[in-house]
Amino acid sequence: MTRTRILPVLLLPALLVNTAYAVENHPPLANPILERRYQHLTEEIRCLVCQDQNIANSPAPLAANLRYEVRRLLFAGASNAAIKRYLTRRYGDFVLYKPPVQPDTWLLWFGPFALLLIGAIIILFLIRQKNRLYELEHGRAPPS
Repeated sequence: MTRTRILPVLLLPALLVNTAYAVENHPPLANPILERRYQHLTEEIRCLVCQDQNIANSPAPLAANLRYEVRRLLFAGASNAAIKRYLTRRYGDFVLYKPPVQPDTWLLWFGPFALLLIGAIIILFLIRQKNRLYELEHGRAPPS
């Protein structure tokens, strides 16, 4: 075989790999308001398989199912809040990028601030302890 015949055969698998990760695109909704709501909702909902992508950009089959559910609920006349409630009842608060502030998500919302505060208190305690040791050893306050 000549090089011109072998090259397409060798490049064919590379072309197929790129299409395997394509996200199917639905035609835009006829109503521009519904289309904007659909885009907004799919960007706010987390893909449960990828966990670091929204369902608008995820190639996972579950994300495609969630996009279909969002479209179906929009066509049924559900509000954005009703769609989010439906998805959180089914998949939990993790499906939302901004879960609600409630007792079971307090650690998620306030945990980082609590850790930061605890770290600052520990650092202040260690600095004061070091200053006291310096005063005991040298009989005067440490230089600034």
